[in-house]
Amino acid sequence: MSVRRGNGPGLRRSMFAAPYGLWMLIFTMAPIFIIVFYAFTIGGKPTLENFKLFLEPEFVGILTFSLWLAFLCTVICLVFGYPTALFLASRDLKRSAMMAVLFVIPMWMNFLLRTYAWMSLLEDTGLINRFLTFIGVGRKKLMYTENAVLFGLVYNFLPFMIFPIYSVLKRSDLHLEEAAQDLGANGWQVFLKVTLPLSLPGVVSGVSMVFMPAVTTFVIPRLLGGGSFMMFGDLIENQFLTTGDWNFGSALSLIMMALILISLGFLNNANPEGEEGALW
Repeated sequence: MSVRRGNGPGLRRSMFAAPYGLWMLIFTMAPIFIIVFYAFTIGGKPTLENFKLFLEPEFVGILTFSLWLAFLCTVICLVFGYPTALFLASRDLKRSAMMAVLFVIPMWMNFLLRTYAWMSLLEDTGLINRFLTFIGVGRKKLMYTENAVLFGLVYNFLPFMIFPIYSVLKRSDLHLEEAAQDLGANGWQVFLKVTLPLSLPGVVSGVSMVFMPAVTTFVIPRLLGGGSFMMFGDLIENQFLTTGDWNFGSALSLIMMALILISLGFLNNANPEGEEGALW
């Protein structure tokens, strides 16, 4: 059986994409169509009431809280992740690949298991409070707080900030830094003028990989926040599984999709050439 690029007998290469196209049609386009249908209807009749309901202060407050917590998570991950990636990519560091593997090992564990592990550490009788009691500080309220939710977000998404930056830095041309040093630039000047600009594609990729899942997560607030802090992902899940209001839940899903697309637009403007850092 021959494979041809153009017209004529034989199997075209585009036919090999047919299974993927069918998969996208059934499991991506069809669900999106259903969500759009439910979002703009109530009882099968066209309406915008689902989106008007979102304008209530309660729901706007949940979205604002989610965006703020995701923003804090992204900033903290960037503050800690960039120096870590810079350290791992350093040419003076021996066995940097092994060190990178040590950072990625926790990602091999199930997401829920990692979060449950921190529940046992942060609880009133957990290891951290035992240590605080041992040194005389006393027990602190660590679980079911906003800080616990933020800590869980940072812990789970920090690797997604480190590895895109690390990948870009590892592939960068070291001769550029050497040339800058030969021209008289000191360490800070080399970093600001050479290293930082070269690493921006990785930073942009890391920011998108942290902010977007952080703003839509619902497991971490439920486990570490004890249900006291509802994020936008919790609100959407609650509409579908608890309240049973698929129309309002679909409208919320479309709003979140729009916010994600807007975020991607800003990130693409920050990285116009579309260069991104991969995990490896």
